[in-house]
Amino acid sequence: MKITNMHAIIILLYALTLGACSKQANFDSDNSKQTYQKADLQTLRQAPFPIGAAVVPSTLKSNANYRNIVTTEMSSISGENAMKMNSISRGRKSYFWDDADYLVNFAAENKLRVHGHTLIWYKHTPTWVASFSGTKDDWKTILKEYIQDVVGRYKGKVASWDVVNEIINDDGSLRDCIWLQKIGPEYIELSFRYAHEADPAALLFYNDYGQEWSHARRKAAYHLADSLVKNNVPIHGLGLQMHTNVARSVNDIRYAITAAAVTGLKVHVSELDVAVNPDKKLTAFNETVAQQQKERYRAAAKAMLDIPENQRFGITMWGVHDPSSWLSPNPDWALPFNNLFEKKPAYDGLLEGLYQGK
Repeated sequence: MKITNMHAIIILLYALTLGACSKQANFDSDNSKQTYQKADLQTLRQAPFPIGAAVVPSTLKSNANYRNIVTTEMSSISGENAMKMNSISRGRKSYFWDDADYLVNFAAENKLRVHGHTLIWYKHTPTWVASFSGTKDDWKTILKEYIQDVVGRYKGKVASWDVVNEIINDDGSLRDCIWLQKIGPEYIELSFRYAHEADPAALLFYNDYGQEWSHARRKAAYHLADSLVKNNVPIHGLGLQMHTNVARSVNDIRYAITAAAVTGLKVHVSELDVAVNPDKKLTAFNETVAQQQKERYRAAAKAMLDIPENQRFGITMWGVHDPSSWLSPNPDWALPFNNLFEKKPAYDGLLEGLYQGK
């Protein structure tokens, strides 16, 4: 990997602060300021790197305001569930394509990038896979069939994929799943190779959570990625889910993104939301938590802007507006648009993070 001046600076910062994140180290005093200038953008679609959202086909079809936010503000979309294995696979070589096809066609019509989420995830294994019986080679065959049928169908239309999702435990060990049981750790490498064979131009990601709060998870994720790179496995990026909350230090958020860039891979904040009610004590959104939420959205955008340009894959928020968030029933108000599709202070936080002036 060619080391640029920017990489050298990041590596130095990483070495100096690796063990300090969990102790609330003052990673960047920039976050101590109270006011910031905002980027002069009409919409987030004009941001210097892609900003997107996880979307639901049925809501895109039925809700004009939801659809308008996506087409006006976003430059990238992921399916919240539409491209997961148990949504697509109905049996061996039997598929339900309607929702995934809709997303891909919608994206093409509106000039949006599609990030495929996700090919292999331990939680979304169809019944037919769980009950499949065969040799190790048979299991490799069905893994290859599924990945290549899906990636091949959208070759040239889906720009990137989360190939494997949430594959480590909190202690850094490999998470138990049907593929690990039947194939062994090799299933991870094979998944990337199969996807690359189906679409050599697609960017391939390993996606996981916890890098902003766990040194063990962060270390294991980077070690895994480095091992794949050293074995010439076609991995191009790291996805940092970043389901975070207002209790999480802005320094931890920024550190996770900046440290991920040390790998040399592209960095994707892939499932961003900022919960304001993790303790379930609030009954309504208020100005105090609005400002805390704003600071954390700003921190994520600023950190992405600070890493090398060729590594800024972008930020994807996990939902379009508060009611479409998986956290909404908590209750919570985790996204930059409210129930009326109005911009919240978190939206200004993103614009402040995207400011490139001096």
